[in-house]
Amino acid sequence: MTGLDSLSCGGISGYDYSHSMQAAQYFQRPPQARAVGLNKTRAISATGLRLFVLGATCVVAVACTSVSPTQPDERAPQPPPATETLPPATTTEAPRDEPGPVIATPSGEAAPPAGEAAPPQPNAPKVTAPPPARELRISAVGDIMLGGSAAPELAKLGYDYPFAEVRRVFQESHVVFGNLEGPLTDAGLPEPGKRYVFRSPPARVAPALAAVGFNVVALANNHTMDYGVEGLRQTMAALQSAGIQFVGAGENLRKARDPVIIKAGGHSVAFLAYSLTFPENFWARNDRAGTAFGHREHIRADVTAARERADVVIVSFHWGREITTALRAYQPQLARTAIDAGASVVLGHHPHILQAIELYKGGVILYSLGNFAFGSYSRNASRSMIAQLKIQNARLIEVKLVPINVNNIEVVFQPRLLYADDANEVIEGLRRLSEPLGTIITNHKGVGLVVLKENKGQRRLSKKNDARDIHNILP
Repeated sequence: MTGLDSLSCGGISGYDYSHSMQAAQYFQRPPQARAVGLNKTRAISATGLRLFVLGATCVVAVACTSVSPTQPDERAPQPPPATETLPPATTTEAPRDEPGPVIATPSGEAAPPAGEAAPPQPNAPKVTAPPPARELRISAVGDIMLGGSAAPELAKLGYDYPFAEVRRVFQESHVVFGNLEGPLTDAGLPEPGKRYVFRSPPARVAPALAAVGFNVVALANNHTMDYGVEGLRQTMAALQSAGIQFVGAGENLRKARDPVIIKAGGHSVAFLAYSLTFPENFWARNDRAGTAFGHREHIRADVTAARERADVVIVSFHWGREITTALRAYQPQLARTAIDAGASVVLGHHPHILQAIELYKGGVILYSLGNFAFGSYSRNASRSMIAQLKIQNARLIEVKLVPINVNNIEVVFQPRLLYADDANEVIEGLRRLSEPLGTIITNHKGVGLVVLKENKGQRRLSKKNDARDIHNILP
């Protein structure tokens, strides 16, 4: 089973929240005007010599050479000063292959050619160069869990092994983001009565994630607390030691809801993360550590506040139901709430397979990124993708979809890039899933490209509140 032949945009009716983790399954100047004539110096020499001899006195009058003055250069008119100004400089550390910060001269005036002094032109207008475009590149992946069935293999192959094939995809990204499914801990006790509990060795996984480029992960999911508060605390400490930021969990509700703000690519980008999955005792309270639950009013308030502090806001949701392409009613509701409040991107996790992509008010919603490196041999989660986002001057301008093979029977916990027909199949599946939402996805040599223009004829998902909306079952 390829996992995509049967993809369709499922009906949107009630939804449920999984109490346990099922096994994961298949899926760039105008040329300057030049003076058209050459400056030619025309020297007209008229030499007159008259000799007058008056008595014993000789007077010699010499008419000297007369030269016409050199005409001034015929230069093209200079453009008026640009109205844009450079943004305030922000000191950020460039990523591994970034050429470094762009340095502009304070005035922005063009320098004279090498070896030539600029002529004094007190009345000439100043020429201000337009500011360079600020560009932020982000790679986002699905669920990451290096425990479970992966543990014996990775103990032998090493915890950097899962990223050997795809790390080159991340090389040009300023930010690499994923959902870390399960704690990094060797402490704590497993959650009583929970069927699936996962964990990975903190001393090995956190450095491996950092080495491949991850600098922020979401912890808002149904496995972060598998080994209790002790496991969560060790996870947070391991990530911090490796230089990886985390979002969506904390010592209390306020900390779990706090955004992470990263400065890169001339932008500040804020991340928020929420879990819409059980068990309920994993949710943080004012006096209890845990994950951030996605209350609609919290999402609206948090995104609004984050947008005041950052150029771009990205929200991650752990939601929906596993191994289905059908959206639950609350998914578009909460995604649109986030974008209405100022988010540019919504990233979904938990279903383990790919779901539809929707454009909404200039933002993009990727309802599920599927699996990435996940410790399961399930066949149903065999195809997935890496989403690559390009943001220019605080505006989303590109969404690329890079197909990957995550069928661990074939790739053994090392996601592989897909090519030719295999890649085309993934893109076609996403196109079919997203078309009912008015989203157009094109195929560019095996890489999907979302056409960022909202279709006016877009079919709107139902706005009717489902009777079983999780917001209605909470006190």
